[in-house]
Amino acid sequence: MMKKIIASLLTSLSLGGAMAAGGGVAWDRFPTEKMSDMAALQNGAKLFANYCLNCHGAAFHRFNRLQEIGLTNEQIKDNLMFTTDKVGETMKVAMDAKEAKEWFGATPPDLTLVARSRAAAGQGSGADYLYTLWRSYYRDDSKATGWDNLAFPSIGMPHVLWELQGERKPVFEEREDHGQQVQVFTGRWELVKPGLMSPQQYDSAVGDMVAYLNWMAEPQQKQRFNLGVGVLVFLGIFALFAWRLNAAYWKDVK
Repeated sequence: MMKKIIASLLTSLSLGGAMAAGGGVAWDRFPTEKMSDMAALQNGAKLFANYCLNCHGAAFHRFNRLQEIGLTNEQIKDNLMFTTDKVGETMKVAMDAKEAKEWFGATPPDLTLVARSRAAAGQGSGADYLYTLWRSYYRDDSKATGWDNLAFPSIGMPHVLWELQGERKPVFEEREDHGQQVQVFTGRWELVKPGLMSPQQYDSAVGDMVAYLNWMAEPQQKQRFNLGVGVLVFLGIFALFAWRLNAAYWKDVK
């Protein structure tokens, strides 16, 4: 029975948050300035390795790519590698995929491209969705995991960061909708049990982790952006020269 419950939870997680996109809480804006903050990306990598990499792999990303966010091979080996001792290996989990499917009924999805996949599914920027998701958990003893999520109702994944955030409950109010009384989220939360971090510290930590997930999904995005800006500047300068050259060619033509 427990295996069936876990299987259904993991399956619901792998299907994504399409239900949440159709209603419920609005996505919060991810603090985009963290994408250019090396300390934030490094902290996000640490949180990902300690809290996500136990079940979810990142099989399309190698540990040594973390050098691009300022980490040395020694730092990577000492702090982030738990399943291999080769820094050139991909970020795979210790669980065997076949055994995980046998135990849980479904393999936990790979998270290498999760930020881009959520954006492709129409869930904001992808980063906005993930930032909101990790800040919308609340205790619900009626669920198999003991947790639910406003951004993804009936989510299958438990709140693995709950010790950092603590326990909260959303504040609802009754409103009339088409002649019926409905419970509507007010945007406020009540703290039930404090965590190891203050709300501000937790939001910042989640922003760090989402920044890392966004970077991991496309490590070259900053270079791509800079290259695009450079190309546009070049085309603008070239257009100016072409315009003046054209004027010089045709100045004597009546």
